Amino acid sequence: QVQLVESGGGLVQAGDSLRLSCVASGRTFSSYGMGWFRQAPGKERELVAAISWGSASQYYTDSVKGRFTISRDNAKNTGYLQMDSLKPDDTAVYYCAAKSYRGASYYSHSVNDYDYWGQGTQVTVSS
Repeated sequence: QVQLVESGGGLVQAGDSLRLSCVASGRTFSSYGMGWFRQAPGKERELVAAISWGSASQYYTDSVKGRFTISRDNAKNTGYLQMDSLKPDDTAVYYCAAKSYRGASYYSHSVNDYDYWGQGTQVTVSS
């Protein structure tokens, strides 16, 4: 019984920055790992970044390492994806997702392993 709502997408130029937000309602983030996925036209949905409940563990796909930063504020039930040095190849619909875990991994590359999804927010990067 968790709902996720993303915001913060938009149209920017290459080299610019955006910060995406994901607000959870219904239940706290404290029981879940959080992931950000993206899906570009003609491509499969890709795990971009993930973060554990306590933020001690993070995952980034190679293409965004050094440019994107994932974070969460459990007191506000909100997750974030800070995207810097954006490239046209980052253009996609970005989705936040939550994954329950107990003694298992806080992240997965499979969309089927996530319990809750946001509606998506469009990020467009022009050259």
